[in-house]
Order: sequence, then structure tokens, then C-alpha cells
Amino acid sequence: MARRENPEINAGSMADIAFLLLIFFLVTTTMNVDSGISKKLSEKPPPDYVPPIIKEKNIFEVNINRNNELLVEGDRMEIKELKEAAKKFIDNGGGIGKPGEDGTPGKPCDYCQGERSDTSSDHPNKAIISVQSDRGTEYGTYIQVQNELLRAYTELRNRLSKQRYGMSFDELEEAFKDAKKSADLKDRVEELRKKVEDIKIAYPQIISDAEPTS
Repeated sequence: MARRENPEINAGSMADIAFLLLIFFLVTTTMNVDSGISKKLSEKPPPDYVPPIIKEKNIFEVNINRNNELLVEGDRMEIKELKEAAKKFIDNGGGIGKPGEDGTPGKPCDYCQGERSDTSSDHPNKAIISVQSDRGTEYGTYIQVQNELLRAYTELRNRLSKQRYGMSFDELEEAFKDAKKSADLKDRVEELRKKVEDIKIAYPQIISDAEPTS
């Protein structure tokens, strides 16, 4: 009786199929990338640079300890209270702003709606928010703090933009982006750019990260 041979499976094309599947998944798969927080690092100052003298009242200190607790200006505070406290500090308008680049003297803030206290910030362009965390601080808590501070600036910018230009700052920025993309709106790009810069200069976003405590 003749011996029956087992049929062989042709695997010659398996490598090609695997390669095609690999290309398919590389092309079609979406990768989730965490964007994080956008930070612009300061440039290295020249050797003869003399740092300006900053009044203590123009610094808003936010400390986060290793237990994720907030100490703001020396007092305990909940994260949900941070935005309003920051707005109050930034918008105080209790003194004179920075001199202009052309040498013009600084002026009082005529758009601020704060208490104009002598013990708080002089002007939004002098108001500095200093955030110091601990090396044991949870990243989520740090992000929450940063988000609340950014919301404070956003609300102040939106308010001023509505007063000056009839739309929120978010809408103004969106209109500027759309104008840059549209050929029909090219003539409005410069006008919108100046408006955006005007609001940013009025409320500059000055948030400084201090060296974490150990």
C-alpha cells in the first residue's frame, strides 16, 4: 500500500502579507500624544545683564506642597478659589505700569477694575505669578493650578476685548486665525493682529515657575 504524504502549506507569501499588514496599521493607526503645557523658556541673558528690582507686592506666590495643598500669599487656599484670587491680584491696578519701550513714562491702569490697593500689584504688566511646587507634588495637581491661573488671564482678556472690540478674546483670536487662512480676508489680518496684540499687552501672561522644593 502506498504511503500517503501530508500536504504542504505554501508559506512563501506570508512574509509579504505580514509586511503589507504592518504598513496598513502604521498608516491607519492614530497615536494619542499628550501636548502638555506650552512654555516659552527665557533666553540666556548677556553677561552684563542687571536684573530689575521687583517689588514684593508685584509677586503673587503660589506654593504647592508634597501633600498637594496650596499656600497662596502665605494662606491656605483651595484650588477652586485660586482663579478669583489671581484675577484680583492681576487686575488690582494700584500704581503705575512699566515705562514704554520708547522711554515714555508708565501710566496707571485705566481699564483695571480692581480695588487699587497699595498692598497689591501696581499694574497687569508688572504683576508676576510665581508658582513653586514640591518634588513630591502630583503632576495632576500642578496642571490644575496652571489651568486656574490661565483661566484668570483668559477671563480678564475676554472682558477687555468685549469692551474694546465687541467680542471675546477667544473669538478675536479665532477670527485672526481664520483671516490668515482665507484669501478673502487678507486685508483684515493686520487689523486683527493689532487687536490681539493690544489685549495681550494689556494683560501679559506672566507666570514664573520657581525651582521645586525637595
